[in-house]
Parts: sequence; C-alpha cells; structure tokens
Amino acid sequence: MLAALLYGQEDLRLEEVSDPTPAAGEVVMQVGTATTCGTDLKVWRRGGHARMLIPPTLFGHEAAGQIIALGAGVTNWQVGDRIVANNSAPCMKCFFCQRQEYSLCPNLTWNNGTFAQYLKIPAPIVEHNMLQIPDELPWELAAMTEPLACVLHGVARSNIKPKDKVVVLGDGAIGLMFVAALSETTEVLLWGGNNHRLEIGQKLGATQTFNYHQIPEIPSVVKELTQGWGADVVIEATGVPSVWETAIACARPGATVNLFGGCPRDTSITVNTEQLHYSELTIKSVFHNTPEYVRSALALIASRKIPFELLISEQRPLKDLEQVFSDMKARKVIKVPMIP
Repeated sequence: MLAALLYGQEDLRLEEVSDPTPAAGEVVMQVGTATTCGTDLKVWRRGGHARMLIPPTLFGHEAAGQIIALGAGVTNWQVGDRIVANNSAPCMKCFFCQRQEYSLCPNLTWNNGTFAQYLKIPAPIVEHNMLQIPDELPWELAAMTEPLACVLHGVARSNIKPKDKVVVLGDGAIGLMFVAALSETTEVLLWGGNNHRLEIGQKLGATQTFNYHQIPEIPSVVKELTQGWGADVVIEATGVPSVWETAIACARPGATVNLFGGCPRDTSITVNTEQLHYSELTIKSVFHNTPEYVRSALALIASRKIPFELLISEQRPLKDLEQVFSDMKARKVIKVPMIP
C-alpha cells in the first residue's frame, strides 16, 4: 500500500509498504479519509514527538473508514462496519487508570499511520476506543473525533461556569473547536493571527475576535473588557511558551488557566509568583483524551449541532500530503481531509 512515513524534521516521504495483517484482537481499516492536525504539523516541523512516535514511522493519527479484515477473537465487529478509532487506548490496569486518570496512563497504546490506504488498529484500541459511526456521517467529520475528544477533555477540566468570560488564544483547529464547545454557555474572546480563521471563530460562536497582529497587547485588552479584572478562564491553544505566559497574564484573581497547547521539548516559562499566590490562580495543562470523551466527541459531531465542516479547507489526494503540510505551515489551510 501507499503510506506516508516521517523520517525527521520536515522529512515526509510517500512509500510503498506491506499491507497490514491483523493479529489476534486487531482489525484492519480501509482509510476513507485521514484529516490533518495541528499536532501532526508540529511533529513534522520538529521531527518527532516525545510520546506518540519516533521516526522513521508511519504518520498521521486522525481517520475514519471501514473494516476490511478481522483478527482472531474479534467478535463484536464485522467486515464493512464504518468506524473511527482513537489514536490511543489506556491499559485500564495501572496506578492512573485505577484512578480514572486515563490520559496519564504510562502504558498508553499509541497508533499512527492514518496517511495510508489501510490502518491496523491494535487490540487495546479495538477494545476500548474504536466506535461505529452512523451511515450518514461523512468520513471527514467522523475523523475529527480524536481532536474534539481532546478539546472536550480540556473543557471538562477547566472549571468553567455558565456565563464565564473565556479567552481562547489560538485560531487553529483546536482553538476553534474550543470556541465551538464553549460558545453556547460562555462569552468567548478569541485571539488569533488570521482574519479568515477569526471569521470562522465568529461563525462558531465567538463573542469577539481579535487579530494579535493588529492588537498585540492582549492582557490589557482582556482587562478592559472585564472591568479591569481579567478572564474567568483562559485556554492556551498554540503550544508557544511566550503565549503560555500571555495566558497567565490574562487571568483574573481566582481564574483557571489551561495551558493546553504542547510546547517543544525542554522549553520553559516564567511565572510571577506574587500573581500566582495572591491571585489564587489555578494553572493546569490538560493532555490528550480519555475513552469517555472519545464517545462524547463522536456523539457531538454526529448530532450536527455544530458546523464542524467550517474547519475543512479542502480535500486533497494522499500524493499531495507534503504540499498540504507546507500550506499548513503557511497557515493557508486549517484541516485537510486526505483521500488515499
């Protein structure tokens, strides 16, 4: 089959590799659509990921498709079932899993390789994090289950109350998904650097949008809009250390700051200890997702209550993958469904 392999920093190659064969408990999915992701972009630019993969490796982690082969012992699925499989599954046995802190499981089974014609799904994912999708749900929407699951996990742990003023920093797919998930019950102020993306943020429910190229003093503007105090909740969705610091500066006393975007390895930030202590800030990072939020994400997408199709820039064949990542780097596209 044709598949994308990551060899290093901005070194992505399409190669012919052996078709996958399912072992016991596994299934093989024919990829209907694999969507690009900001995490994939970061991994491509950085040449690896601390948790998910080590080059050279099959690449990509968001996809939907249909089962074409079943391994021994797989009894609850049939060839032809339309599925979406998360890119990981917890072990369900360790210290953290016993406390239902599944995203912290040190034994997470990771799975990459969605930018290919076929994808083998490991047995733990088949058991815990593979879901059937409705016949009428397009592949490209179902493929967004994984990133939305991460966002819903982040929302649930951000201490958000109805009518809160929430600042979202970042107008990538994740930031825009946060806007969509929060806008029904809160007032969302979205900051980004691309006017087209900010327009999509408005369509997804952002109360106000701001281009940081024109309005760079983000904390002072946030305070002007919040009676001088700052936001109740701040979501950082860029993975840039300086923006992590900006997020903290936007927070009111008693606020929660969710530093959601993963930064490059071995980077650090400076925190004002006086503000942290006397303002009683809650600063946290929320990583990845859990089986609960994978199911919630698919249900929300399938409900069609939110027009997630606004995040889709265009569809492209798999042979165009490297060009698509160049376009993502230049911020010309948001999410691109790749068709094998």
